[in-house]
Amino acid sequence: MKFTDGQWMLQPGVAAHYAAEAYEVEAHADRLVVLATTRPIKHRGDTLQGPTLTVTLSSPLPGVIRVSVTHYTASSAPRLHIPMVGATQAPVQITETDTHATLTSGAISVDVKKGEGWSLTFREGSRILTKSDWRGLGYIQWGPKGNHVHEQLSLAVGENVYGLGERFTAWVKNGQVVENTNKDGGTACEQAYKNVPFYLTNRGYGVLVNEAGPVSFEVASEKVARVQFSREGESLDYCVIAGPSPKDVVSRLTALTGRAPLPPAWSFGLWMTTSFTTQYDEATATHFIDEMARRELPLSVFHFDCFWMREFQWCDFQWDPRGFPEPEAMLQRLHAKGLKISLWINPYVAQKSPLFAEGVREGYFIKRTNGLTFQTDLWQPGMAIVDFTNPAAKAWYQGHLRRLLATGADCFKTDFGERIPSEGVQYFDGSDPVEMHNLYALHYNEAVFELLQEVQGRDAIVFARSTYASGQRFPVHWGGDCWSTFESMAESLRGGLSLTACGFAFWSHDIGGFEGKPPPAVYKRWIQFGLMSSHSRLHGSSSYRVPWLVDEESCDVLRVFTRLKHQLMPYLYATAQEASQTGVPVMRAMVLEHPDDPACATLDRQYQLGGSLLVAPVFTESGEVDVYLPTGTWTHLLSGEKKAGGRWHRETHGFLSMPLYAAPGSVIAWGAETEKPDYDYARGTVLRVFELADGASAAFTVVGVDGAVAARGTVSRRGAAYTAEVAEGALHDWAIEVDGHRSPVLASGARLNWTPA
Repeated sequence: MKFTDGQWMLQPGVAAHYAAEAYEVEAHADRLVVLATTRPIKHRGDTLQGPTLTVTLSSPLPGVIRVSVTHYTASSAPRLHIPMVGATQAPVQITETDTHATLTSGAISVDVKKGEGWSLTFREGSRILTKSDWRGLGYIQWGPKGNHVHEQLSLAVGENVYGLGERFTAWVKNGQVVENTNKDGGTACEQAYKNVPFYLTNRGYGVLVNEAGPVSFEVASEKVARVQFSREGESLDYCVIAGPSPKDVVSRLTALTGRAPLPPAWSFGLWMTTSFTTQYDEATATHFIDEMARRELPLSVFHFDCFWMREFQWCDFQWDPRGFPEPEAMLQRLHAKGLKISLWINPYVAQKSPLFAEGVREGYFIKRTNGLTFQTDLWQPGMAIVDFTNPAAKAWYQGHLRRLLATGADCFKTDFGERIPSEGVQYFDGSDPVEMHNLYALHYNEAVFELLQEVQGRDAIVFARSTYASGQRFPVHWGGDCWSTFESMAESLRGGLSLTACGFAFWSHDIGGFEGKPPPAVYKRWIQFGLMSSHSRLHGSSSYRVPWLVDEESCDVLRVFTRLKHQLMPYLYATAQEASQTGVPVMRAMVLEHPDDPACATLDRQYQLGGSLLVAPVFTESGEVDVYLPTGTWTHLLSGEKKAGGRWHRETHGFLSMPLYAAPGSVIAWGAETEKPDYDYARGTVLRVFELADGASAAFTVVGVDGAVAARGTVSRRGAAYTAEVAEGALHDWAIEVDGHRSPVLASGARLNWTPA
């Protein structure tokens, strides 16, 4: 929200009160409490009237400074904040001089300037990260628009801002206005299903605004050398998170707000759906599944979208008997084909559903302020919305899902959760409905994921559309409604890069686009992109997304890239475990992996899949693509061609190829299985070595499908000779490969010495 009118004036009706000096600083064992006056105090008369702000500086985690700003302390209900499941009372150091007070937590410090001239300076050692200074911290009174608190943190020359949730606008957020409110807007606009009030910069720090929302961000847009964030009310809470690298920031962020559990290995295979509004029944689904097998197209998960239930009755969790007369027997048959089953759900219950009357009677739905059930026609006619703040309603909802799991479902697609009313309603636990709007998606996904963990154990996984900060704890998330165009494919990627920069380890999207019918070129290029994402799903709205209905070559592309992903699973699953343990996502923007390369600071049409693999999707009909390779010699994973880094390359790829490069000095564990994603990654493994310098070593890790380390070791080079050593665990029937030359297979043993011919 813009409060000013240019540099000098305010918007009509705005009264702005800016922190002018730290009049008093109280040092406690674990915090600094600052009385910030909104005018310089020259004499006793200046202490009368006018607002003051209480600023409390503390640390919820080493390397994180929390700033809590309050105007009135007792006139508002307690605020809802972001779940900080990793917060502790971190040890801090406090020092004072005549001019400054400093609080230090781990690598980060904040200096408070005493006396006239407001200034908070956040730094790592002597390196200044950002500042709140002249007219940065403000209390705004704006008549009917309410009172607001805002902060403005400085941006340095050349500093880029990333993140703020799954945003489909430009990857670099400088110049944008971002409203932090979950909305069902699709991928073609500035709205987002997954808002996260966190931004990361290429200077190696991050800022988490610790509010449920809504929060308004002016990113170098109201003041071009600052990021402003504001919320209506009498307080504002935020955290500055230290680096020094972007990956360090993301790791600290997720240590604070939670990390994603490791998804089951089978979930990394290909998912295929019935699509949304297409006509389907058991015979249709079985035909598609059998045709995939006949064409030797590996399939891991089959998803039944909305119309597995009867129209007008979503969600009653009952199979439509007209198309699925024997659902339990059907699911047994599909399981016998080696498939996992996903079912679409949402948190709404239509008026025609048999469950509606029960939910009304028992008080399981969000209510209007007059105590009656809130209803809307926006989606299913007359629907109500489950109130997950009511423990009985949560248990009721979970009970129906438990029944579906018992009859053969393996996981759920948790759709919707954004169209949640924020005015004229009340929650069971009394939560502010404005603040619950964004948090609702967390409650919804947590209820489903919690049940799946109870019943399925390590196999728990959802396919979620909406979420909020800390929602990475309930993986996996997908990008929502995109169009079947190259432009929408690119905007989907920007959304994924923005979300993963906020600590979301696993992300997916609708291969081919959701709306419309994809042209063959779009479909085939999206297959490549989709299979080189952490999770891969064919899905659409009004047309089936099976490849043979597009063209025959699509079958070849799907086969090649699904099998390629299966062979990459030893590498990908180890990367997934790393993401689960550190919070660094599987899919990484180039700036996360190469923060010291200025050319990577703005790249949004390529990414790294883990630390060793660079992916550049093709967004053109002709197959022409520009790809930037950082310093070193990079090797095309499919052709073996080597290219110099530190420069751009313009390439043209057929549909069975794409820019897919192995990083110099890397070892990629290559699996023996092409037909499924879940297998013994430690058997038949080939350690593919890429441009390892003489005298250098590179580490590798192989993780089993149970999540335990199967093998860990190093490959080193001395002259022309290579040595692979397994220091932990074991590999069986394994080999190493350099430049397409493969060593003899070692049946067992922890050391392999080899010199390529």
